[in-house]
Amino acid sequence: MADDVLSQSEIDKLLAQFASGEADAEEMKKEENQKKVKTYDFKRPDKFSKDQIRTLNMLHDNFARLFNTYLSTYLRALVSVEVVSVEQLTYQEFVQSLSNPSVIGILAVPPLKGNIILEMNSGIAFSIIDRVFGGQGDNTIKPRVLTEIEEAVIRRIFDKALGHLREAWFNVVQFNPKMEAMESNPQFAQIVPPSDMVVIITLKTQIGSVEGFLNICIPYLVLEPIMSKLTTTFWVSANVSKEDHPENTDIIREKLRRTKVPVIVQMGQFDISVREFLSLSYGDVLQLDTRVDDELKCIIGSDTKFLCRPGTSGKRSAVQITKLIKTEGDEGTNG
Repeated sequence: MADDVLSQSEIDKLLAQFASGEADAEEMKKEENQKKVKTYDFKRPDKFSKDQIRTLNMLHDNFARLFNTYLSTYLRALVSVEVVSVEQLTYQEFVQSLSNPSVIGILAVPPLKGNIILEMNSGIAFSIIDRVFGGQGDNTIKPRVLTEIEEAVIRRIFDKALGHLREAWFNVVQFNPKMEAMESNPQFAQIVPPSDMVVIITLKTQIGSVEGFLNICIPYLVLEPIMSKLTTTFWVSANVSKEDHPENTDIIREKLRRTKVPVIVQMGQFDISVREFLSLSYGDVLQLDTRVDDELKCIIGSDTKFLCRPGTSGKRSAVQITKLIKTEGDEGTNG
């Protein structure tokens, strides 16, 4: 409504045009009375409102963050996953947009009826496979059907993605997605009739220098029972109510308690030639570069976090932390 209100300068200018005859009041009235026509394609009826599209965008923004964290940790590489579009179109249009071969996972989402599709660009899939097998993650493989071993690797990635998808949707509906089949030919992945409407969430995925897209295809028939929950108001209120429940804190604390982090105490280092290494035998003494009274490095994960001294606790070997080593990532934290 704010756009329909004229400023004082605009009113003065309009009155001046009427006075000079430049503006015709009758003609303006005719234009106002003309019906405004909006084009509507009956072959592609809009099933999702703008608010529902916005809610789906926010839900999968959360999924993108979770999946991004997992891929970065699993591949030990610089990974970026972000939602670039959420649009509705017919299933036939979606299938025609996919290349052949593709990496397509057909998923069941009980208790919701029907199937959804998780499609990964073949370039991203082969970059992941190359990284898992010890490469740099470069996409040097021409698009082709995955081998059994390669499919097993991608299935593992998809299984993790399903867990993050379930977590992202938790506030709206609690479903348990599971993989039913994997296809390489889009024409064989017929989960709904070609003319049915679907919503496509496209996520731009970058692994190192390799870029591609991850598509999530959700038919309207799958979401129809929960359409009333796909509103910004419901999603925000569900988030607020979730934060008010103390049991969520207990769940997070329990997950952290079960998280395993490798801890290594480096006793010292020494240089040795290959010849000397091959001639080592039982009883040989190796001289380290540390003294008895030197502090040792305590490595958490892959970073040196503490200095410590060796000792015993009861009948077990132990170390005593003597100093905290601050890194650049620790500057904003409280010690």
